[in-house]
Amino acid sequence: SLCLMGFLLNTQHAVLCLIYRPPEAHTGFRGDSFILPCQFDTFRLEDPSVVWSRSDLSPPTVHQRQLQGDELKEQNQRYSGRTSMKTDALETGDLSLNLTDLQLSDSATYTCSVREYGDERRIGDVQLQVKGQQQIPTVDPTHITQRKLYNFNIVRITIGVLWLLLGCRSHKLLPEAERVQTADTES
Repeated sequence: SLCLMGFLLNTQHAVLCLIYRPPEAHTGFRGDSFILPCQFDTFRLEDPSVVWSRSDLSPPTVHQRQLQGDELKEQNQRYSGRTSMKTDALETGDLSLNLTDLQLSDSATYTCSVREYGDERRIGDVQLQVKGQQQIPTVDPTHITQRKLYNFNIVRITIGVLWLLLGCRSHKLLPEAERVQTADTES
């Protein structure tokens, strides 16, 4: 945080301190989804709406939500079908924005604001940097070693200075020519 000071010279010296917080910086990857965080106690407001915007766009609106639901008439077309908020956002104060199918052009500073009866209050800024797709490391087969200990196979995979040990057990002793393969059961 940075405190900006100013002095009033009319009657008495006074110090004015405005708190400036730089935008929170976050990184996402192209094609992924990302939640831009924003929290604000909206329960004290009678008819609030939340607006996510980008000042470098025209129109600047990324997403707008009112108590009745999403209001997307003024939404910038590059975000059409890619934004959402929780249906109870204005009741709970969780004004976070879910942005899907991230594009490199989504790299920007996003502003979360709350409106009530024409008055607008800036809640915070979030800086998003979108990078190319996440790289899944590949393993050179020369970095895989296998050892047998009775009926237990131990596989060591080395990637740079990191290594991973995998173990598997068979109910019978496998011949030397047998290969141990793994399967990803979550995909």
